[in-house]
Amino acid sequence: MKIRAHAESHVVELDDGSCWQIFPGDLAATLSWKPETELHLSPSGDRVSSHVLVNGADQSRVRVIAAGQDWPDGEVKKVLKGG
Repeated sequence: MKIRAHAESHVVELDDGSCWQIFPGDLAATLSWKPETELHLSPSGDRVSSHVLVNGADQSRVRVIAAGQDWPDGEVKKVLKGG
């Protein structure tokens, strides 16, 4: 899938119409994304996110949840602190 819109740093809309919130600790990995960046959506086994977006070019991964959902209580702080 390709990026349709990435106007807000923490939300990406894909060309299939789906919108995803990017995990705060993974935002830096999205800085190189361009509209032509090929992304693959995969289910996540992570306790924080439901899915991951994988950059087809460099295989970098960012954790995501559907736009409009809330991150699990306390998990974001725990992960960002290295816990």
